[in-house]
Amino acid sequence: MHLDVQDLRNFYYRSTLGRAAQTHVRNELLRLWPEAQGQTVAGYGFAVPLLRPYLKSAKRVIGLMPGPQGVMPWPAGLPNISVLCEETRWPIETGHVDRLVVMHGLETSENPSDLLEECFRVLGPGGKVVLIVPHRSGLWSRSDRTPFGFGRPYSQGQLEAQLKRHSFLPERHAHTLYQPPSTRRFWRKTGPFWEKLGRQFSVVLSGGVLMVEASKRVHMPAGPGVAVHRPSRLRVLEGLAAPARPRAEPARKV
Repeated sequence: MHLDVQDLRNFYYRSTLGRAAQTHVRNELLRLWPEAQGQTVAGYGFAVPLLRPYLKSAKRVIGLMPGPQGVMPWPAGLPNISVLCEETRWPIETGHVDRLVVMHGLETSENPSDLLEECFRVLGPGGKVVLIVPHRSGLWSRSDRTPFGFGRPYSQGQLEAQLKRHSFLPERHAHTLYQPPSTRRFWRKTGPFWEKLGRQFSVVLSGGVLMVEASKRVHMPAGPGVAVHRPSRLRVLEGLAAPARPRAEPARKV
């Protein structure tokens, strides 16, 4: 079940907790992709809060929002680049995307396999996708105060296994949002401390959000292909007549 675009906008742009979540998730994305010079960058679900750093350098930026969620104009103060689309049929030609960000899209999808197939279709050879989902063992997936408390949470192993089944190669992963999903002033003021502590002890602590980067694998074409005829042996003298045997002369009478 997709969340409503108005609720997502209010969380990320009008609440202290949402603005903090936006900052930390975007910072982690920038560690993975510091720039996108001359590339086509797309975001699906509600990924637009993370795409603003790429507006100046990218060749093109597209915000895709599924129909059940709804769409809003973005970015504010600039020409709109967000579009309403079907969940598994995007208005993008095959192989035209270099970088794809999916946030609040996979965990709320009723057809996650079809969604990953559509991700694979729009990416060009060697294209990369970052999937941002609620972490199964994190605090954020257990609270309905944030959008990460809805849909199905994932563990790292579950998400990577699903990506491999759809011809993606997982490459890097990151965890973030170690702070509790609380609106209390103490947690908001100490949020940067918990994020720093979580990154240092990520083996012990679980972040509320899991981010996995994967690349599109292009397989060698399978099938019968074109048959190549190979002669069974080399016949150098093939076609030459065999030497005739000498005739036996009749015996002479004495």
